[in-house]
Amino acid sequence: MHKVWIVDDDSSIRWVLARALRAEGFDVSDFEDAESALTSLETDLPEVLMTDIRMPGMSGLELAKILHEKHSEIPVIVMTAHTDLDSALASYESGAFEYLPKPFDLDEAVRLVHRAVEPKGGEARQEEEFDDEVEIIGEAPAMQEVFRAIGRLAKSNINVMVCGQSGTGKELVANALHHHSPRASNPFVAINIAAIPAELLESELFGHEKGAFTGAQAQRKGRFEQADGGTLFLDEIGEMSADLQTRLLRVLSDRRFYRVGGRDLVSVDVRVLAATNRDLEKQVEQGHFREDLYHRLNVIRIDIPSLRERAEDVPLLAKRFLRTSAEELQVEMKVLSEDALVKMMAYDWPGNVRQLENICRWITVMAPANMVSVEDLPKEVLGASVEAVPQDWEAALSKLVRQKLNMGQQDVLDDLLKRFEAIMLKVALDHTSGHRQNAAKLLGWGRNTLTRKLKDLDLE
Repeated sequence: MHKVWIVDDDSSIRWVLARALRAEGFDVSDFEDAESALTSLETDLPEVLMTDIRMPGMSGLELAKILHEKHSEIPVIVMTAHTDLDSALASYESGAFEYLPKPFDLDEAVRLVHRAVEPKGGEARQEEEFDDEVEIIGEAPAMQEVFRAIGRLAKSNINVMVCGQSGTGKELVANALHHHSPRASNPFVAINIAAIPAELLESELFGHEKGAFTGAQAQRKGRFEQADGGTLFLDEIGEMSADLQTRLLRVLSDRRFYRVGGRDLVSVDVRVLAATNRDLEKQVEQGHFREDLYHRLNVIRIDIPSLRERAEDVPLLAKRFLRTSAEELQVEMKVLSEDALVKMMAYDWPGNVRQLENICRWITVMAPANMVSVEDLPKEVLGASVEAVPQDWEAALSKLVRQKLNMGQQDVLDDLLKRFEAIMLKVALDHTSGHRQNAAKLLGWGRNTLTRKLKDLDLE
């Protein structure tokens, strides 16, 4: 039987995971803190270790690093409720085999453990420093897949295709792939294919010699040479002409090219990241895009969800954009009321994250009061329906309760009430910037009640 250790200060998580894994034939031991797991490592070793990140005392990342240093062959699955790119990268940096955001699907967790015990499943990742500030945020499951992909590719030099609608943040993902790669200290050069006239694009990419054409008064290095040793990001690659597709394919194959009007071969070492909002597979079928170039660029594909597919991220993103807009304009930060947030979450966001950022700038300038009401929102958002919003969390709650009951968990209501109150407290305190009296008033409690709840729920 394969030995699996679970380290989490939440007893309900340990119980549910242990029960599911034992049903699959695993030998499971669980620990409520990292220190007790470390002590047990002196006399025994697991084949897979699952650990939460934030626990009293030693963190799960510290435990993962220690285990990675002493027993790099043991795969570690890091679990965390803090679902952002920093957490994902930190997990992989610690040597983790996989990153599992909470709340997770139990079947997915079991599949991960099965994969971890497969031959070579636990090969460790070498540690990597990640010092750059990460600008991508999101808690939606689809964004977690993006964070995982970036983490998995942290040591890689292979080409990546980033797919998504306009405004979803494809260049941010490309930037993150570069800054968390072995090429991070070298240039990141971006070019939007659609923004360059077709007759000038060849010179932009490959440079030209003096006198190569009218107006070429001096030699000029193209984007490939500028990105030598680093990363070249080709945005809107689907807009490239057939002739240039042929030349690009040759450069990707040979890593050599001639400048426009040149006779000397130029050699470069460039990682190419491409992005598109088009259906390239369909363009290949229709003969508008070279199939061999498509496969050369599409070694790994990352799909970025539209904002309407990650509506739960709207409050988080809006708060970030309102803060940065206030800093840019040197004014007091605007705060969205609960009703305004619900309205914005119901909006379809055809322009995706870029549109949300622009609307937050509009709100910063145009909203008359610091607290932004529904009436203060721009006209396009006011047309959104809010009927579907409450149904989403109610359906999710029903699914969670049903899952817990099917697993045979006891005291379900007490457990969920504690988690519900903890979420309400955290959100209210975050909304009031930590002001307890204001948070208590918003929740309909007295200050003493809020203080007592913080203590009972261990949120001090």
